Amino acid sequence: MKTVLNAKKILLIKLRHHGDVLLSTPVASALKTAAPDCRIDLLLYKETRPIVEHNPDYTRIWTIDRSRKGLKRLLDLAALATRLRRERYDLIVHLSDQSLGALLTRWSRPRRAIGFDYPKRRNSTWARCFDALAPVADSDSLHTVEQNLLALSPLGLDVPVAAKRCKMAYSEQDRLTVQAKLHALGVTTPYIAVHPASRWFFKCWEDERFAAVVQALADKGWHVVLTAAPVAQEEALVRSILDRVDSERVHSLAGQLTLTSLAALIDGARLFIGVDSVPMHMAAALGRDTVALFGPSKVNEWRPWMTRHTLIHAADYGPLIDPDAVDTGTSERYLSNIPVDAVLDAAQALLAAEEPAR
Repeated sequence: MKTVLNAKKILLIKLRHHGDVLLSTPVASALKTAAPDCRIDLLLYKETRPIVEHNPDYTRIWTIDRSRKGLKRLLDLAALATRLRRERYDLIVHLSDQSLGALLTRWSRPRRAIGFDYPKRRNSTWARCFDALAPVADSDSLHTVEQNLLALSPLGLDVPVAAKRCKMAYSEQDRLTVQAKLHALGVTTPYIAVHPASRWFFKCWEDERFAAVVQALADKGWHVVLTAAPVAQEEALVRSILDRVDSERVHSLAGQLTLTSLAALIDGARLFIGVDSVPMHMAAALGRDTVALFGPSKVNEWRPWMTRHTLIHAADYGPLIDPDAVDTGTSERYLSNIPVDAVLDAAQALLAAEEPAR
């Protein structure tokens, strides 16, 4: 028997990073599938808004500006709390472990509130913020999307497979912007998008190895477009790769794209190659064939979701530090076990297969 969702106004809270927010989008899709006329709002950190700003499942996006400090931040949060209470939400689902989200949930006084039963939050303060707590799976036992969807288990909803896909949307202007940039570069035939950087450098591969892959693909006649965030360290990484490549078919848009125009670029690519990063999750959400290079990440939690892909894990080629032992601020890279041939073979196999439908 199909469960009826008796909630017209819903607020989802996801106070995490860009990738975490993207991987929570199936929760909204599942709720919309169960109740197509419901209104879903989202509360997140201001800097992560672009990852969902064109997602049609959300009616309103509330944000918290983490750059605001001291009294200004307190005043902002007080005003936000007042506005959230006035909305009179039927249901609030808090999808992460921040106490701030729990307190805002309690202050908003929804008819129903769901949080997660995090072991570190098993106290009376956390429990009083919700009327139901969803289970938390053991570390690296479920994909992050599946863990997010467990938040709906107290509602008894049956989530169809189609609703479990992540949703990455961009505007027509983003598409036109990318089209113009590619035309200026002389890219008029199918291309491969390569995003070699991550904001955590321990997830990055050696520049000379990425350069070898890029050179080999260009030598086979492919245009290769390298991208990076507009951050000095990431742009320098791309320059280092370019310095090792000699081909007119290799191009850089590093630092030149917004998050949503990057999505448009990836969506137009025949193949995406990258490390464990937000763009990799974007490529998966867009249904692009993906070669994903992983180091000390929890593979089951963060692998490409619901897209054709090859995951190349450094642990399969030699010793690798445990993910929980990594100092995320380190400049050391942990993907050096991965050989060039493994990445090239994976790329060529996906390129030889029939292209997925767009």
